[in-house]
Order: sequence, then structure tokens, then C-alpha cells
Amino acid sequence: MLTERQQLILHAIIDNYIRSAEPVGSRTISKRDDIGYSSATIRNEMADLEELGYIEQPHTSAGRIPSNKGYRYYVDELVQSPLKHPKDIAQIRRLFADRFYEFEQVMNQAAAILSSLTNYTSIILGHEINNTRLKHVQMIPLSKEEAVFILVTDTGKVESKTIAIPDGIMPGELERVVNLLNAKLVGVPMPDLRQELHAEVSKELVRFLQQYEQMVTVLENTLTHSTDERVVLKGTTNIMKQPEFRDVDKVRDILALFEQNDIVVRLFENQQAGIQVKIGTENNEEAINNCSIITATYHLDGKPVGTLGILGPTRMEYGRVMGILDIISKDLSDLLAGLYAKRDK
Repeated sequence: MLTERQQLILHAIIDNYIRSAEPVGSRTISKRDDIGYSSATIRNEMADLEELGYIEQPHTSAGRIPSNKGYRYYVDELVQSPLKHPKDIAQIRRLFADRFYEFEQVMNQAAAILSSLTNYTSIILGHEINNTRLKHVQMIPLSKEEAVFILVTDTGKVESKTIAIPDGIMPGELERVVNLLNAKLVGVPMPDLRQELHAEVSKELVRFLQQYEQMVTVLENTLTHSTDERVVLKGTTNIMKQPEFRDVDKVRDILALFEQNDIVVRLFENQQAGIQVKIGTENNEEAINNCSIITATYHLDGKPVGTLGILGPTRMEYGRVMGILDIISKDLSDLLAGLYAKRDK
């Protein structure tokens, strides 16, 4: 357990290093108004903190920088609560003052504001697709051979695809297909659409459509719902603005990681409610050994259904980032609850 004086000095070292990205010396710490100790006393305490593994000396003649252990202690013991700055709150409130009809639109804008406010990379994982149900389908003929198939989910997401109309199907038959889909599939969870298509729709198509097999094949391909859009990334190149990432190879590895959705989901998916902080090697991914990830969950009916997070250097404004994530996660939860309340009316 660190003494009160060691905690004060460690806090000062980390605060200075977050702002300057330069090793911190005892003389710099002694000049702070909140530190009432001499340079000699601070040097002795810094030596003890280094021996305990909370700070390290990158060069022989340099000052000290925090270690991962030091950052962990700082987050767990010295950051009292998420820091919420009035300017951050005002900007976030402006975002959520707008009326949104699609949750995906909110995700994109929330990720953009996260990246803008922090100058780090932001990630939002969309709520589990199992919670999304079909609301409506429509087909608009473009010609005898093609039509636009429109699919609307209960969260307001709209997908449109151009499909090939099987030979011999008349406009009236196409309209009957659409009516049947709306009668049988509305309210069905998105992952179950293809199963319900075969169980409920295909046997009805047989009764009035000679080309029912071709139509089922078209519908089967059209109703395949992609989950790749679960991941929203903004500010992926922001890491290059940080002085500790001037090494092109380090940046290249991080940018390559962002292109692998499965790894991004694994790193950011948060199974625990609330705010979680993973520092450096705690992330178990070599490319981001010098980065920290802070995540927060958003909820539906009291259960975590999605994650938003920030990736930045270990020299991160932890308290402020935690505060921003705390605000946005609660607003996302409220907005998602509102969308589902409208759906269930």
C-alpha cells in the first residue's frame, strides 16, 4: 500500500506525463502548487516508487514515466469518479437533442463525437442482432426483370437490395408475395428469417406461384442479414497524432488490427456492466501493448446489449474519457429503450 505522500507524487507524475508526453523530474513536481515537498524528498519517493514498479526511467538521465502498474493504481485508487466537464456534457446533449429514427445513425454520430471529444479512436458495438425484429418489407418493381427489395427493422434500420425477379412472375403475384411476407414474418427476429421463410412462407407460395422454388431462392438470399455493421469505428488514424506512436511499424500494426472485426469485437465486447479499463498488456494483443482501452456498456431492460469504447495511448486522460463514456452510454440506453417502446406499441 502506498503512503499518502507516494500517492500524491504518483498522481502528479501521471498528470504531468499525460499533458506533456515527456518524462517527469522531481524539480517539475516540486513546482506544482499542490505539492509541498522539496525536490530531494520527491526524488527519494520517486526512487521508492520506481523500485515498487509504479514508475520507470526510460533513459539514464531522464525523469520518470508511469508504468502499466502505475496507471492501474491511478485508475483504481486515484481517479475518484468519472470526470464530467461542462463543455463535454453540452456537446453530448446537443447530439442527443436531435430526433433519431435509426439506431445505426445514432451509433455513427455517437462514435464520431467520442472520437472528436477525446482525439482517440472510438468504437461502438451495435446491440445484439437477436434483439432486432422485422417490421416491414416492400418490393418496388424497376422492370419486368428487377425490383428493389426494402427491409425495415423495428429499430428503424432500412436495407434495400436490387433483386432479379424470376421469369414469368406477374406484378400481381409479386404483390401477393410481399403481402405474404408481411403477414408471416413481421415481428420475427432477424436471425430467424430464413428459417421462418422455409417453415411458414414457402408452403403458402406453392399454392399460388408456379415459380415458387425460384422465388424462395431469391428471398433466401435477400433475407440474409449481415452482422458486420455491428462495429462502428471512428478516428482510426488519431493514434498517429500521439507522440509515442511516431514509429510507423507500431501504427501499421494497430491500423491492421482495426480491419479485423473479430479481433475488435473480442477486445471491446464488455460482458460486465459499467465502465471497464484495460491497460497495456492487459489487452492480450501485442499490437496495442502501449495502448489502453476504456469501455462502457449500454442497456436494454437492465441488461447490457452493446459496448462503446475508446482506444488510445496508455498516457490517456482516464478520468475525462470515463466521464464521457458514462454520459453517452446512459443516453444510448435511454434512446434504445425509447425505440423499443415505440416498436411494442
